[in-house]
Amino acid sequence: MEYGWYLYMKKVFNVAAFVCGMDEEYPYQIIHGINEFAREHAINVSYFASFGGIVENSSFDDGEYSIYKLPNFSGFDGALLLTNTFSNPVIRNAIIDKVKAAGIPSVIFECKDYEEFHDVSIDNYAVMKKLVEHLIEVHGAKTFNFISGPEANPEAMARFKAFRDALSEHGLEFDEDKRLYKGFFRSYDGIRAIEEFLQSRLTLPDAFVCANDSMALTAMNKLQANGIKVPEDVIVTGFDNTFNARNSFPALTTVKRPLYASGVKACESLYSLMRGEEQPRSTIMDAEPVFAESCGCQLKNDDNALEFRRETAIKIERTYAGIHILNRLIAALAVAKNIDECSDAIEKWLDAIECNDFSLCLVSDWEKTYNTISLEEQEDNYPAAMTAPLIWDHGERRAVKSFPSKQLRPELQMSSGNISYYIPLHFGPRILGYYIMSNTAFPIYSNHCHTITMCISNAIESISKLNVLDPLCGIYNRNGFNINARYIFDECVREKTAISVIFIDVDGLKVINDTYGHKEGDATILAISDTIELACGSMDVCGRIGGDEFVIVGRGEGFAKIFEDRFNAELERKNKNSDKPYVLDASIGHITSVPEDDDTLLEFIQQADAEMYQVKKTKKNHR
Repeated sequence: MEYGWYLYMKKVFNVAAFVCGMDEEYPYQIIHGINEFAREHAINVSYFASFGGIVENSSFDDGEYSIYKLPNFSGFDGALLLTNTFSNPVIRNAIIDKVKAAGIPSVIFECKDYEEFHDVSIDNYAVMKKLVEHLIEVHGAKTFNFISGPEANPEAMARFKAFRDALSEHGLEFDEDKRLYKGFFRSYDGIRAIEEFLQSRLTLPDAFVCANDSMALTAMNKLQANGIKVPEDVIVTGFDNTFNARNSFPALTTVKRPLYASGVKACESLYSLMRGEEQPRSTIMDAEPVFAESCGCQLKNDDNALEFRRETAIKIERTYAGIHILNRLIAALAVAKNIDECSDAIEKWLDAIECNDFSLCLVSDWEKTYNTISLEEQEDNYPAAMTAPLIWDHGERRAVKSFPSKQLRPELQMSSGNISYYIPLHFGPRILGYYIMSNTAFPIYSNHCHTITMCISNAIESISKLNVLDPLCGIYNRNGFNINARYIFDECVREKTAISVIFIDVDGLKVINDTYGHKEGDATILAISDTIELACGSMDVCGRIGGDEFVIVGRGEGFAKIFEDRFNAELERKNKNSDKPYVLDASIGHITSVPEDDDTLLEFIQQADAEMYQVKKTKKNHR
């Protein structure tokens, strides 16, 4: 309450912003405009940002998109929605629904579909139609290929409709089945579109019209790499007038839109709304086609040559410096054995990029297992408590053992005009947490931010595995088994269903060690472990809890028999195909029962151990 009162008295507004893929120039320019206005008017902006949809891995994307479920909207006065940067409609709609439910003033980019939001847009349809009409009327183009953006994206839909209407009004047909490539506004879509076209063996069109510059530039490069000249053999056009488009060879015919100005305008409109002032529901920004060399026109280059050289020099320097810093960070993270050593490596990286405000925020049980399910099935991805093993504050390093996840930051910001980026840390769908970088442009200008984020995530995941996995067998150690088996045990107690606990002890290990050496003993343990893994199902938990002792937990009355049949069959196969001078064998004991509220997993393990001992004793007596 005291912090909220302070903000009210100081009239400091907190804004949540949502964006995906900050490594593209489109969001960079808009964010740059937002940030300038925010700093000038003492607004705190928190960007919840991911790199989803880039690596084409749905499991990876589940972890990336978790960041959008983090914010607690009660702490925000307004929202900025760059949801046109999302290729995943489920994630985009989920964010929009949460912001609508929060009922806070909101401004959305390039979308007029929601009466709850104000919007800042350009007329995508009119300017794209003008560009296509130029190709038809000035350059005589008749056959076209189109490389689109995401099908559910409003901008992409408007541009494609303008393209189709321009052709239709000029009596030209378009073969959507063969000459349309459905992309996602990412640069690699241009490469794949040309690869697919070349494999199709279709005749070369007069023009490739692309829904943005990123795809157009890579498409143009791919065409030229295959001996197809632009514009002599084929025209290529884009949309956005990015730095690379302006300075490509040939210079790209494209659409110039005021990205920086639209960012400023969106933040200005939101600021007025948060202050209770009326604003137009829609703001339309002007855009214009830029006819350049890639369509055969001569570009009227009014750009300052010195400015181009300056920007290019900065980009080159950042690239070389970034690679050097990245290599140093990867090397340091690769040998980190605990979270303190991982934090040491991150601290050196922060110092190198001159970032003075950073927080590493991890889920409270990051060393264990924290699984997530799909966005549709689960309300929250983050536990109630977080931990911050590293807070880097202008050269001072500290940590916070625990803080509530709804607070977002481990320490509250008491100042204004702060720009913060919340970026997810995960390993596939397993949520590790996130980090926060404040008052630095690194996340939006660096091409290495995504790579660095993955490196940090992988290092944290590796450290967590050291704590829960057996180094010899690769299955859970005692700690990892206890953590994960308890989930199944508690579930069976809660749902009053049967659980099976199986105890396995390797037979004859001492003789193997004494006769053939400990290397063969380790090979025996590993072979038994592999057999156990093969006999287990994906929902079962197995672990090595002692030198030659293993425990398995599974659900249901019939689990123990199914497991034992699989285990014995696999063990028989291994022995049959083995050239070892000894036989692999193990004694198995199990207990299957419905656990009561006052039962414990340890008691079940002890009972299974006792059953195993009787089996082993019978074997010895038989021998």
